[in-house]
Amino acid sequence: MLTAFGGCSLTSRSLAAQKNAPGYCSGMATFSQPSPSPRLTLRRLFRNLPLPPGQVTGMTVMVLLGRASPWSLPGSDTLHRMVGSGLLVIGGGLNAWALAERDRRSTGSFDLERPEELVTSGPYALTRHPMYVGWWLIHLGAGTLAGSSWVVVTLPVGMLVDHLGVLREEAALLEVFGRAYTEYSKRVGRYLGTRSRRR
Repeated sequence: MLTAFGGCSLTSRSLAAQKNAPGYCSGMATFSQPSPSPRLTLRRLFRNLPLPPGQVTGMTVMVLLGRASPWSLPGSDTLHRMVGSGLLVIGGGLNAWALAERDRRSTGSFDLERPEELVTSGPYALTRHPMYVGWWLIHLGAGTLAGSSWVVVTLPVGMLVDHLGVLREEAALLEVFGRAYTEYSKRVGRYLGTRSRRR
């Protein structure tokens, strides 16, 4: 299964379905009015919340290593709690914002696995993959909150695993949205920051 945490989410089945579905766009993204459907509820959020393998595995390994061979972060427990909690809130908030924006831009029933359009507003105007970035912040926050230095090992490895998945996802996004995704990629960085708007 291929799940994009950026502008849209895809599986091989949904990719094929989009090509044959009415309104499927090739070379041009469709930008619709906000969906009249009910707002994103907690139930719908958790149903659509993606779990990146690199971060799930990385956090699990971090916990296991921390128990088997504790390696403490420098600094006080109070500092760890403050910084870790802040990172968790920011990461969770970024994921929630991205999901809410996807929901707002959906013309039908919101389903992250079956995107109807390329979303470039909200957090997607800052990064093409806000949910990956959100999970990275959650991973860093969890490690900091636990006061575990193992996070400096597990986070980069998890990010590398996620990055390889991102490259595959972007190839699929390019196939679906064509020129619109190419132009979007020129404007917005993969993970952080905007690019030059010059053609």
